[in-house]
Amino acid sequence: MDKVDIIDNEKSDATILIIDDKVANLKVLATLLQKQGYQVKKAIDGESALIAIENSLPNLILLDIKMPDMDGYEVCRIIKNNPKTQEIPVIFISALNEVFDKIKAFEVGGIDYITKPFHEEEVLARIKSQLIIQKQQNLLKNKQELLEQQQLNLKKEIQRRKETESILYQSRALIASILNSSPDGIAALEAVRDKKTGTIVDFSCIVINPVIARAFNQEPDDLTGKLVMKMFLNKFDDNLFSDFVDVVETGKNLERDIHINNQQEQVWYHVIVVKLGDGVSITARDITDRKNLEFELNKLANLDGLTGISNRRSFDKTLAQEWQHCQEKKQPLSLVLADIDYFKQYNDQYGHLVGDDCLKQVAQIINNLVRKSVDLVARYGGEEFGIILPNVDQEEAEVIVKSIQQGISLAAIPHEQSTTSPIVSLCLGVVSLIPTAKHEPKDLINLADKALYEAKNKGRNCYVISTELV
Repeated sequence: MDKVDIIDNEKSDATILIIDDKVANLKVLATLLQKQGYQVKKAIDGESALIAIENSLPNLILLDIKMPDMDGYEVCRIIKNNPKTQEIPVIFISALNEVFDKIKAFEVGGIDYITKPFHEEEVLARIKSQLIIQKQQNLLKNKQELLEQQQLNLKKEIQRRKETESILYQSRALIASILNSSPDGIAALEAVRDKKTGTIVDFSCIVINPVIARAFNQEPDDLTGKLVMKMFLNKFDDNLFSDFVDVVETGKNLERDIHINNQQEQVWYHVIVVKLGDGVSITARDITDRKNLEFELNKLANLDGLTGISNRRSFDKTLAQEWQHCQEKKQPLSLVLADIDYFKQYNDQYGHLVGDDCLKQVAQIINNLVRKSVDLVARYGGEEFGIILPNVDQEEAEVIVKSIQQGISLAAIPHEQSTTSPIVSLCLGVVSLIPTAKHEPKDLINLADKALYEAKNKGRNCYVISTELV
């Protein structure tokens, strides 16, 4: 066969590139994916794969690690270093199953891995999960672009209104008509200065329409001409009044999304403030629906599609944040990596649908035994879970690990193929330290991973606390 072979399917909505030097593996995977309606590209080495990717970007890549000339790690590193291709998710497929290989796969940019021999249901489930995440990320990107366009439109609207201000001041009736019919909030404030120092001490409301008045739970007449703006502004944000003052003094526009609790309703406004004489003009647009959509999309993008807990993307982001926070506060940070014992045998015995239910149940048990508002439980890999415990020392982490083991034991999920327990059990690696600038979050992962594999070597169904220092 040619080095790059394309299989077209008109019903496909996603393209998958398979890179493997074994023709038999390519045929098996291509046939499986083609039956599911995917468009499939095949490449037998890294060089031809990179050429194919440049010519036509796939939605996802299945990449073998062991290949001649250029191995899978190098191919993935090149893909991730190219701005044009770095967003393409890469799933490694390999017979290699050592700890070092998995870590390296993630370090070079892999999003997931599948070990050979693989199960068709597992391959399809992981591909589907990554394509869903990719679709959600693209949707969020489109929404962000729409927001930028909306902000540009707002700026143009402000400019248009500034150009008509001279006309508005000549006709009180026209001003009232525009203010009362506008879906956006509009107001004009005049600075009130201290007679001795000349500093701005408050703003007097010259003009205000019902939209902005409702945000203050007031009627327009109750605010017009009154020196109450400082009090109202600081109700929403302690710095808002001083920011308005800066607009007057510097002439630099202010744009901000402001959150308001309005009669037990959560409301968001996008506010633009520009200098107007010795005061400011304000335009505020209700963006509550867009904000709620953004929150929902961000939530979905950080969740594992199967278990409902956080995904690897959220794990990496949270670990970096908590590392920085604990480093600044000189607080301990604990990490637990947990692996379901003999999960491949579990799937072989009960099937992948029951295996999925097992993963969900284990995930919820762990999630219910940590601090919901502080700790993070994430699906780290196939049957692996990562638990981030900020401001938790080794002794406290050990208590949590024991409670997790007890919770899994009480669930008593049958596992006939386990050689260590008749029910589902976990082996866990635990590490606790105070982060320093000399090291990185990946050092914490490496220690926990080594402790996890030491637990496996001890016979599983146990935990090991890392005693190494980074």
